[in-house]
Amino acid sequence: MKPIWIVDDDQSIRFVLEKALLREQLPTRSFTNPKDVLSALQTAADDELPQILVSDIRMPGGTGLDLLEKVKAKIPGLPVIIMTAFSDLDSAVSAFQGGAFEYLPKPFDLPKALELIRRAVDESQREEVAEERMQAAPEMLGQAPAMQDVFRAIGRLSQSNVTVLITGESGSGKELVARALHKHSPRANGPFVAINTAAIPKDLLESELFGHERGAFTGAQTMRRGRFEQAEGGTLFLDEIGDMPFDLQTRLLRVLSDGHFYRVGGHSAVKANVRVIAATHQDLEQRVKDGGFREDLFHRLNVIRLRLPALRERREDVPMLTRHFLQESAKQLGVEPKRISEPALQGLMSFDFPGNVRQLENICHWLTVMAPAQVVESKDLPPEVVHQTSVSAYVSLAPGASEVALSAPSAEPPQGAVASGAAPLVQAPAPYVGLPAGEALQALGQLPPWEDALSREALALLNAGRLDVWEQLTQRFERKLIEAALASTKGRRIEAAHKLGIGRNTITRKIQELGLE
Repeated sequence: MKPIWIVDDDQSIRFVLEKALLREQLPTRSFTNPKDVLSALQTAADDELPQILVSDIRMPGGTGLDLLEKVKAKIPGLPVIIMTAFSDLDSAVSAFQGGAFEYLPKPFDLPKALELIRRAVDESQREEVAEERMQAAPEMLGQAPAMQDVFRAIGRLSQSNVTVLITGESGSGKELVARALHKHSPRANGPFVAINTAAIPKDLLESELFGHERGAFTGAQTMRRGRFEQAEGGTLFLDEIGDMPFDLQTRLLRVLSDGHFYRVGGHSAVKANVRVIAATHQDLEQRVKDGGFREDLFHRLNVIRLRLPALRERREDVPMLTRHFLQESAKQLGVEPKRISEPALQGLMSFDFPGNVRQLENICHWLTVMAPAQVVESKDLPPEVVHQTSVSAYVSLAPGASEVALSAPSAEPPQGAVASGAAPLVQAPAPYVGLPAGEALQALGQLPPWEDALSREALALLNAGRLDVWEQLTQRFERKLIEAALASTKGRRIEAAHKLGIGRNTITRKIQELGLE
């Protein structure tokens, strides 16, 4: 574990913190002045660099604020705790503006100091994990022409700080594109901060974005930096921008216009040196027409627009993505990677993937756990994939045909199904196998209503020995209802809930449970 660096000219402070952290099995390194710290930073190996820096604000040979600025320039993500006397609150505010994690008033209570340092350690470890994931993550995958257009656009934007609006369906990889834009931009060494504006309650979103001053509202016991300040010198990714409350859109427009904002409860403007990348799955032009989105903000965001294709528009990428996700799932679970047969790949390629790449990734996780053999066959695919393939296989009889061959649903058409001059085959669940054509069509209905299709699917799952039929079909039924309602209302949840006759909390919970975010 990397050490915690303590900087204070007071020997007693250093001694107390060293002993307390040693009891917590946290390694330390102590300094008496900022000059020694900066020298150590130049010569330290990677594993000797600090995990946390705890510094006094007033020392011979320099101040903690100057040290903070120089350390942050070298290690932007390093949590820095500034120790200060109560009379130095102005300096503490300056420390926050300089990017300090927190300040520790002197004289301090040792248990509270340790709790604060532990919080900083957790934050440091999260930053390290996120950085490792970002470095380890492969470049975006895709050979389809539509994805090649996206890659070319990212390349053209690599030396630009221009605002970008990413559009595309949920699960299509909008945040991945935003991270790629950041990684290949002049701001790559700065932080990448993401926030989903639809996932945060309206009354908290303003503070989350712009921060708040101490005492700005009940519970605001310290000054807090918002996401704009956290992204200083880097990129701020605003996901689901179409769901941002109307009054907050005005504040965002001001930041984009003149680069300044005010914390909640604040009276001094804060300058924002941040590149903004926004994303939405909604039709913002229609939202503007409906009065739900500011037209001037739309034009501010819509400088460069990147549209991500849905996975069904790039089916040729499904095999490569599937193999990649099976490898990743196996790594996470510590097992041997599954292989997938060509017929199973064809079944996946024919699936529409309403949840796009995220849904394919989840299916690969499911297959890694649930597929019984090392090679995934068509019969091992999840029910929703098999279901779509089987429904699309139902066809009417050719004139004059007296009998049809019937089989259980499969991702692969039976041999000879489309032989020249032959009558097309009809697939049906096991209870109808072997029935003459007339009885089969009477049982199934030549153009069956959705209730008959539901019965067929239930019979197929029951005959396959599944023990979770109720849960599977109920979830899929609810998913289709909510998707249809949201499509009807262009993504407006409250209106969709009203049309379905359910409560706002119910539709929000169901959207989360069904993975429809």
